[in-house]
Amino acid sequence: MTQAGDITVLLDAARDGDRAAMDRVLATLYQELHGMARRQLAGQHHGHTLDATALVHEAYLKLVGRGSGSARFDDRGHFFAYAASAMRSVIVDYARQRLAQKRGGDMHRVTDLPEDLEGGLRVDEDMLGLDAALQRLSAVDPRLTQVVELRYFAGLSELEIASLLQRSERSVRRDWQKARMFLLAALQETPPA
Repeated sequence: MTQAGDITVLLDAARDGDRAAMDRVLATLYQELHGMARRQLAGQHHGHTLDATALVHEAYLKLVGRGSGSARFDDRGHFFAYAASAMRSVIVDYARQRLAQKRGGDMHRVTDLPEDLEGGLRVDEDMLGLDAALQRLSAVDPRLTQVVELRYFAGLSELEIASLLQRSERSVRRDWQKARMFLLAALQETPPA
C-alpha cells in the first residue's frame, strides 16, 4: 500500500480543488481498490457479470458521489473505510438485481461467515441476508461493522485494518471475532424471504 502521509497530503490538496492532486489520488488508489476487488471476487463462478474492474468502477462512482465532488476523506484510513462500504453497497445491489432477475428465486440464509477469506466472497442472494445482519450490527456497534467491511468486503488483513484504524492487531482480531459471532447469530434468526 502507498505511504499514508502521501495519500493524506494528496487527499487534502484534492479536497481543496487541486486537479493534479486528484488525478494522482485516483491513479494511486485505483490500483489498490482494484487489488482489493480482485481478491474478493477470486474464485467466483463463471457467468457473473460483476468482475473486479466493474466493482471498482461502481464503488468509485459511489466514492466520488457520481461527479458531485462531495467526497471528503480525512486520511487514507477514512478513504479505505468508505471504499469498503461502497464495495459492500455495490455487491449488495448486484445481488438484489440478480435475485430480481430470477424467476421464482428464493433468498437463502448465509449459514457461514468464514474465518479465511482467501476464496473471495459469494456474490449472490446470500449477500442480502448478510447485509441485513450488518445493518443490525451497525445499530449495535458501528466499529464492528467497519471492521467487517474492511475485512470481508475490502479483503484487508487484520494487520492492515489495525494500521488503517490506528489500533492494535489484537483489538481488531477481537472485534472481528465479536462481529462474526453477532452476524452468525443474526443470520440464524433471520428467516429466508
